[in-house]
Amino acid sequence: MAARVSHEGAECPVARAVDVIGDRWSLLIVRDAFDGITRFSEFQRSLGSARNILASRLRELVARGILEVAPAADGTAYHQYTLTEKGRELFKIIVALRQWGEDHLFDEGEPHSVLLDAEHQLPLAKLEVTDASGSALTSSDTFVRKVSPSSS
Repeated sequence: MAARVSHEGAECPVARAVDVIGDRWSLLIVRDAFDGITRFSEFQRSLGSARNILASRLRELVARGILEVAPAADGTAYHQYTLTEKGRELFKIIVALRQWGEDHLFDEGEPHSVLLDAEHQLPLAKLEVTDASGSALTSSDTFVRKVSPSSS
């Protein structure tokens, strides 16, 4: 198997983010954490992943500050994984992936889970990328300014 290439020092924020949460197991662990799963056995039951893969991804998410480990809330000898503030900020990413999946990966009328707001129990509005004044943007309305080498 080829060695994993790290993008930790990349100038691109997308490359750095993918280094942290870009594999499917990590994203699904974060999704499950948002759904209230906190224990190793619960993650394993939900994901069906091998123990070694799950343990590795949980360790990495803790090391990167996405999850934190705490004693189990029920006072047992177990511990639980909870999202940190940094981890909770991934909510928009999970919602964006969900909405993209709803739009492109299900046939018309095919049943799927739905994310609802807790107060009104209604589906969320579609996420939009907006400019500083709140106007909707598409990819053709944006560009990336590359970092210039410093002149030191």
